[in-house]
Formats: sequence, C-alpha cells, structure tokens
Amino acid sequence: MKELLSDDLSAACPIERYGEIDRFLDYLKREKNVSPHTLTAYGNDLDQFFSFIMRHLGLKDPACFFPGQVTVVDIRLFMGELLKNGMQPKTIARKLATLKSFYRYLLQSGIVNHSVLSYVTTPKYPRPVPGFLTEKQTRDLFDRPASVCSAGDEQTGGLYERFEIARDLCMLEVLYGSGLRISELIGLETQHVSLETGSLKVNGKGGKQRIVPLGSFAADALKNYFEVRRNFFRIFMKSDAEALMHVFLTRKGKKLYPMLVQRVTRKYLTPVTERKERNPHILRHSFATHMLNSGADLISVSEMLGHSSLSTTEIYTHVTFSRLREVYLKAHPKA
Repeated sequence: MKELLSDDLSAACPIERYGEIDRFLDYLKREKNVSPHTLTAYGNDLDQFFSFIMRHLGLKDPACFFPGQVTVVDIRLFMGELLKNGMQPKTIARKLATLKSFYRYLLQSGIVNHSVLSYVTTPKYPRPVPGFLTEKQTRDLFDRPASVCSAGDEQTGGLYERFEIARDLCMLEVLYGSGLRISELIGLETQHVSLETGSLKVNGKGGKQRIVPLGSFAADALKNYFEVRRNFFRIFMKSDAEALMHVFLTRKGKKLYPMLVQRVTRKYLTPVTERKERNPHILRHSFATHMLNSGADLISVSEMLGHSSLSTTEIYTHVTFSRLREVYLKAHPKA
C-alpha cells in the first residue's frame, strides 16, 4: 500500500495551527540551529497530530485545547491511525520522536507538568542495511571520469565540459573520500579547505562543525578543480562574489543545488552499478563500509561521519560482519 504522506491526514481536517507549534519551531531555529528541511518536517508532523487530536477530542477551537489533556491512549490511537493509513513503522517512529521533542519543550517551558510521551515506547522497525559500492566498483567509478577529463578542446563547448568534468570528479572524490552528506558538500566553503593539512572543516547537522581528513586523491582532484575553476570564471566572468565562497559552483557561477548533485552522481554511478540507489548518499555509505572493512574502529568512523550516536554507525557493522565471517572461515583451522 502506498504510504500516506504527512499532509494528507491533516488536509482532511483543515484547522488553525496550535500556537505553541510555531513557538516550538522558532525555538528550534534560534536555539538548536535546525535546518529549514527539518523544521518543515517537524511542522508537518505536529500539524498532523494536532488535526487528529482535535477530531478525536471533538474540539473546534484551538483555544480549547490544552496539551496536558492528551493521554497515552490518545497517542496510541494516533499511531494506530497512521498505521491503518499505510504509514511505515520507520515514519511513525520519526513522528513519535517529533512529539517527544515537542513535549520536552512544553515541559521546559512550564506549559505541562509532565510529558505523556515519556510513557510511550517507540516502535521497533527493521533497519535496512545501507547500499554501498564494492571496492572494484569504486575504482571503476573514478577511472571513468578521469579518462574523460583528458578529452575536450579549447573551444567554448570544450571549456564548459572541462569545467564540469573537473567539478564532478572532485565532488565524487570528496563525497567518497571524506564521507560527506550532500548538504555538507554543497555548503563547503573554500576557507574551510586545507590542502596543506589534508583536512576539511564541515558544517554538519544542527550547525555542528567537525574536521574530517581529506585523502590524497580528493586533494589532487580539488587542486585540479580549483585551477580549472579559476581559469573558467576568469574567461566567462559569470560568478558572483557570494557564490565564490563556496567550493562547488554551477557553470553560471551560482552555488550548487541538491538536484544537480543527484543528477551528477546518477550519471557516473549508472555505468558501474545496477543498484537502485545511485545517489550521493551511497558514496557516504561506501566510505563507512570500506573504512570498517579495512580495520578502522567504529568510534573514529562515527566521528568522521558526524553521527551523534554510535548506534547510528553500528548499522554498517551488519555489512562488515559478513566480510569478517569470510576471513574467519578461510583462516581459522576449526572453522
């Protein structure tokens, strides 16, 4: 069954938004530096819950609602309605996490004297093993654009092509070589790239900064790209000053956008893998998997990925365990 989107349920009962939701979202934006995408998701989740609870309690006026009147049974009925409408357990768990965060805010603000969500257990759901490239597929991926990069003439079309190939190869190298998220790649600034020390300063989720290593292949790709970029914009004079602070630009001199990064990775991944996932995140998964397969410890990989919890990184151990078992079966005398 097709999963019902968050807006669908709330649309069934259009009502005025409960005022504390906006104050909560503003708090997240100011105090927690939450991204616009996450704020939108939180707002949708809370609007959906508020729409349900107003219908369930038979209330017409938001002024009549008090969050302290919500019971554990109400929460479970809300979860049951989501499940009934085809929502996946993982999505329900995320919405429940939004509600828990909201009620923590209400508790801290003195609006409620206890959080009903503290009595609700988050449903368990199977966590799919992330897709990744094999090491051979990774070699094939980077061999292909490198060979194309030597092509191209000095005509206008050739200059455009040369710029885009140098940029695209560099993006792939940085995504795989440093395990960045797509938002971190797009937001990467030139002042945060240190080719001398071989490191990047990355702005991660929630505005948290971290330093990640920059491999030699990624560093060489960046050197080449910076040179091509400098010559390209000197000729075409299309970039604006604000965009130039970012590492990766479009050929019109604008800051990169997610759809373009998705399109580039799909273009280069299609010839080397038949996996359905051909997005930037598969390179991040491959980074983590290959690191663990080669003996890196979980804590170090977790720090490089910018995970706030080790449990998030542990999903990659399901992949690496199969490799460890292969080694065990080959090496142990009584295996």
